[in-house]
Amino acid sequence: MHVTSARWDAAADAVDPSLIPQRHLYTGATMPAIGLGTFGSDHVAHSVVAEAVKAAAQVGYRHFDCASVYGNEDQIGLRFEEMLNSGLAREDIWVTSKVWNDMHGEADVIASCEKSLADLRLNYLDMYLVHWPFPNHHPPGCDVSVRNPHAVPYIHETYMRTWRAMEKLVDRGLVHHIGSSNMTIPKMKLLLRDARIKPAVNEMELHPHFQQREFFAYLRENGVEPVGYSPIGSPGRPQRDRTPEDTAPTEDPVIVKIAERLGVHPAVVCIKWAVQRGQTPIPFSANRRNFLANLRGVISEPLTAEDMKAIESIDRNCRLVKGQVFLWKDGQSWEDLWDIHGEITPP
Repeated sequence: MHVTSARWDAAADAVDPSLIPQRHLYTGATMPAIGLGTFGSDHVAHSVVAEAVKAAAQVGYRHFDCASVYGNEDQIGLRFEEMLNSGLAREDIWVTSKVWNDMHGEADVIASCEKSLADLRLNYLDMYLVHWPFPNHHPPGCDVSVRNPHAVPYIHETYMRTWRAMEKLVDRGLVHHIGSSNMTIPKMKLLLRDARIKPAVNEMELHPHFQQREFFAYLRENGVEPVGYSPIGSPGRPQRDRTPEDTAPTEDPVIVKIAERLGVHPAVVCIKWAVQRGQTPIPFSANRRNFLANLRGVISEPLTAEDMKAIESIDRNCRLVKGQVFLWKDGQSWEDLWDIHGEITPP
């Protein structure tokens, strides 16, 4: 890693970034094993998210997970510009962005990436992801009943046209790595088979109540790093993603008991578990106390083998971000998006 200039004004209580565990990608690059998410859901103002990014960098975060659809990249970019002008080296931060579902065409992928770069005020992205494997999209702030009349199922040939454009971004030096998001084992098998540049990561929902063990193992076996969103159960997720059967890992007695023993919030236990398990959590918080506690938790004494085994036992297969708005025909269940029977759901 580059040695940051002394001009960069870190907070007095900052965590030394060199202590943060690193993930080693198949390319040989290293990626910080915890990041700050920037999806403020429907209730956190873009300016507040941007200020959280700057404050998180001051306390030691070096990995930031962004996306064009979040609508806040232009404001986050102003904070990045300030940080880099104050002496933080570009090579010391890891920035991810994502192409949204309405920009899957070859020219659109490239245009979307170029806009994210302009908004974020960066010359390159460390990682660029296909946000969802469908070109289906929805209006901002919509409810769970919304369906796009032009929505379609997963079509591998169509997805690969999008992926070829992603590969061109690497060829042009606009991004250093590309990856997928919200995939399944059947879809990932096809992508790994046909990609010229294989995905370096797959971003997916991962928390103690939704551990995705089979998919997690498959990714690791194939050299794809799992990045976990909603690592504490996404308590701030949009209303459209909530259903009566949802559970909250931070309220699980096993998590609460470990947290009480350690003297930390249950969310910190979820983050510690994620990093020790081998995934890269990207929790979002605009609260300095919370995101600093998460970072401190990652570098503090690890959970015991007994703790890890206890948390392994509380998997409830409880997917919280179900994606109903991406369904493509009437009468479907959200499970159709996730290939739960081991094969891609037919049209």
